[in-house]
Amino acid sequence: MQISAKADYAVRALAELAADPGRPLTCEAIATSQDIPFRFLKAVFRDLRQAGLVRSQRGCEGGYWLARDPAETTLADIVLAVDGAFLTLRGEGLDDLGYRGPAAGLPGVWRGMEAHVRQVLTSTALSDLVRERLVA
Repeated sequence: MQISAKADYAVRALAELAADPGRPLTCEAIATSQDIPFRFLKAVFRDLRQAGLVRSQRGCEGGYWLARDPAETTLADIVLAVDGAFLTLRGEGLDDLGYRGPAAGLPGVWRGMEAHVRQVLTSTALSDLVRERLVA
């Protein structure tokens, strides 16, 4: 299974914001701290802002803040904001797969895997990640 770079960068960026939720951070500061390409991170923040997960302000006192309490923002919220789904196969949704014959049951396996991924991501809040209280 692969985690998209976009999802990885989004979670890492929001973890930076969750570590000190009252203080704004610039995209450049987060990119430097997490070793994320700046231009890519700007695009990620655009998606996060559209999803209502971050707020932004321009100017010398500007930057990004979490729009919600870190305890109320799950990793699932973040992944869905930037990727739109937990699991795709070759770029297709699981309902669009056309397996036949002996492989006809395979979509059920993929759905089971997606359910486990969903459970871990929905039960892990940003605050859990920052405090290292993670679901095993």
